[in-house]
Amino acid sequence: MNDSFVLRDRIWREQNERVSLSSIATFADSTEGRINHEEKDLFRTEFERDRDRILHSKAFRRLKHKTQVFINPDGDHFITRMSHTLQVTQIGRSIAKALGLNPDLTEAICLGHDVGHSPFGHTGEDVLNEMLDNGWSHSENSVKIFKHIEPKNLTIETLNGIEKHPWKYTEPPKTPEGMVCRFADRIAYLSHDVEDAVRAGVLKESDIPKDITDVLGEPGKNWINSLISGVFKGSSNSEIAMDSEILDTMNRLRDFMFKNVYLREETMKQRTDAKRIVEFLVNYFTKRPQDLPDFYIQDQTDIQNAVDYVAGMTDRYAIATYEKLN
Repeated sequence: MNDSFVLRDRIWREQNERVSLSSIATFADSTEGRINHEEKDLFRTEFERDRDRILHSKAFRRLKHKTQVFINPDGDHFITRMSHTLQVTQIGRSIAKALGLNPDLTEAICLGHDVGHSPFGHTGEDVLNEMLDNGWSHSENSVKIFKHIEPKNLTIETLNGIEKHPWKYTEPPKTPEGMVCRFADRIAYLSHDVEDAVRAGVLKESDIPKDITDVLGEPGKNWINSLISGVFKGSSNSEIAMDSEILDTMNRLRDFMFKNVYLREETMKQRTDAKRIVEFLVNYFTKRPQDLPDFYIQDQTDIQNAVDYVAGMTDRYAIATYEKLN
């Protein structure tokens, strides 16, 4: 037995991908590259570099104070956009490794998939979408952050996976690892949002339809295991998919959550307050572009610059800024 260390540099890692991953995986040594050419790292693959750059970005750090579902929750155990992202990443890596896909590219996409989210969750996103003539998307904003606002010069594959991870895009991500992020995102939020809703007293476990628990089991890790297993069962050849029974159950669960949690009547005041704050801040900074930080002043319209700035705010910073300006 050799007890000495063997240095596994980038070339070793790239070669190891070729022998250990599936033939449909995205290999780091075949990346389409970066918009701006860079010399390769001595030790890390291109996708490992993407992962590290995202993890150390300011946009990623702000996720800890951005809402997932419950705006400014009092408890310490409610999911934030940061903890959601980490769960998506764990689920994504688990799926990728089991299917022989590239875990480093999957991790980079999952870590970056929500950095462009607005404050106040999907309420903030809806407001920004209404305020811009061409609409607004948190995934496209994530790409914009990494390309222009906090430029990280990520690979084409990572940027594409981040942009195309929402299910609203009919065009799928160009890599199977990007498709894994699509599933991992939905698996994570449906699982942890139910637990948060029960913790908040919004739901009782007995409220969840029996035709859902009969297939997925009890909320918690059982759901995650069942949904991940559905991806394993449904994927074949070059297609990343979910078993039809599990997919149908997941879609019913999503409909149930929108009706009973995300859009329930009791959240109307919170959503109205959040809408008022976001609208005020965008209008304020559109009229006063000189008050924007330098890196939010891009070659575009004043309202677009204002939207970029407000979208980057955490919930508590948006509230504090609103209160200071009123």
